[in-house]
Amino acid sequence: MDLVVSLALQILYGMANLALISLGLAIVFGMMRVINLAHGEFLMLGGYTVVVATNNGVNIWIAMLVLAPLVVGVIGVVVERLLIRWLYGRMIDTLLATWGLSLLCIGLVTSLFGASTATTISPPLGVITIGAYTSSGYEMFLIVVTALLLLAGYAALKLTPLGLVARGTMQNAEMSSALGVSTPRIYMITFGLGAAVTGLAGGLLAPITGVLPTIGAVYIAKAFITVISGGMAILTGTASASVLLGGVNGIVAFLTGPTIGEVALLVAAIVLLRLMPRGITGTFFRKGL
Repeated sequence: MDLVVSLALQILYGMANLALISLGLAIVFGMMRVINLAHGEFLMLGGYTVVVATNNGVNIWIAMLVLAPLVVGVIGVVVERLLIRWLYGRMIDTLLATWGLSLLCIGLVTSLFGASTATTISPPLGVITIGAYTSSGYEMFLIVVTALLLLAGYAALKLTPLGLVARGTMQNAEMSSALGVSTPRIYMITFGLGAAVTGLAGGLLAPITGVLPTIGAVYIAKAFITVISGGMAILTGTASASVLLGGVNGIVAFLTGPTIGEVALLVAAIVLLRLMPRGITGTFFRKGL
């Protein structure tokens, strides 16, 4: 029984990990149809924000929960104003521009922190004992935080005036503009919020994964696979794809090892998109948010 509980917690953490790294991308890509190839670097910048802040005496919780989303959110607003705003509706140009941005971020961070050694900080909360097994208390914290983020995202998009205006603008910008909505401002806020959520995710994951200038490459493939497999619905799609792909990854990794688990995740995504080309929410939960 202890083994079952420990395994269930590890699988839940795998699901939460996928949802956490994908949520910011789901906001930017799902709502704005912007392919942001610098998404992994935004996660990396969130991680480095936490490392630099804690090394300079800032409390780790303030660094993760306040500074990381704030810093990366501001960077996202600047990027949207200087770069992305000129490329809406030009998907290939946006892809190339954000690829260049990702290379720029990697180069700048490498020049500041070096390229070879991962920068690490100790995860808080210690371990939880489950009979003969142990589990990370911090991983359990991340499961709870991810669930709260999804609920907060739903409430923000469904129940607030800003969420209503943002969804309306993304669906029909011309009509929103005709009704007096400042569409450039809504685009800026939405991209900035997506970047802030991404920075928060990167900051929260830094104590577990460590931080390298090139760590974004580890994140971005999983994030895009999860968002595309989820389909058009931003939150429902991200959550459902995270549950399915994270469950497959966790179970196969337990039975065979982490490398085969990663392969199983990719195979599951390929099979899913073969059977459901529009993703999970293109077939189910069509009215989901």
